[in-house]
Amino acid sequence: MLSRLLLGTRISLGIGLVAVLISLTLGMLIGAVAGYVGGWVDSVLMGLMTVVWSIPGIMLVIAISLALDSKGVWTSFVAVGLTMWVDVARVVRGQMLSLREKTFVEAGRVLGLPQSRLIARHLLPNMTGPLIVIATSNFAAAILLEAGLSFLGLGVQPPAPSWGLMVNEGFQLLGTEAGLWLTLLPGLAISLLVLSFNLLGNGLRDAYDPKTPLS
Repeated sequence: MLSRLLLGTRISLGIGLVAVLISLTLGMLIGAVAGYVGGWVDSVLMGLMTVVWSIPGIMLVIAISLALDSKGVWTSFVAVGLTMWVDVARVVRGQMLSLREKTFVEAGRVLGLPQSRLIARHLLPNMTGPLIVIATSNFAAAILLEAGLSFLGLGVQPPAPSWGLMVNEGFQLLGTEAGLWLTLLPGLAISLLVLSFNLLGNGLRDAYDPKTPLS
C-alpha cells in the first residue's frame, strides 16, 4: 500500500503539471487575442468560453476521454488539461482589457512594435501574479479530477497506481480493515496535496503582488 501511495504521487503531480501547461498555453493564447483585438473576435471567443464554462468539468473530461476512444495516463492528462483553459482565458482577457490602454502600450504602438511582441513581451509579463494563482488552483483541481476519473474507471487503468483507483478498491471493500485503509490513506493524500498547492498559490500571490505591504 505504501509503494502504491508513493507511485500514485507521480501520477497526480504529472497530471497536474501537464494540465497546467495545456491550460496556460490555450488560455493565454485565446484570452490575449480576445482582450487585445476586441470586436467580433472577442464576441466569438467569449461565446466559446461561455459554452465550455457552462459544462461541468467532470462531464467534459468524461466526454473528451470517450471522444479520444482510449483510456490511460496520457488520455487523462490531455482530457483534464483541455477542460481548464477557460479560467486562464477569462483572467487574461480581463487583464488585457485593462492594460491595453496603458501608456507603455501606446508607446509601443508609436514605435511600430508588432502586436505579437506587444502581447508576448510587454502585456503578458504584467499578469504574472494572477496567472500564478490560477495555475496553482488548476493544479489542485486537476488532481481532484484525475482522482474522480480513476475512481469511476475512466482514468488511469490498472496496473498503473492511482489514488483514485485505491479509493475505489477501498470503497468496494468497505466494512473490512483493508477497505478502511485503502479509502482513508489515499483520500488523506489527495486532501493534503490539494491543500498544499492552494497554500502555495496564496503565498506566491502575496509575493508577486506589488500592492502587498512589506513586513
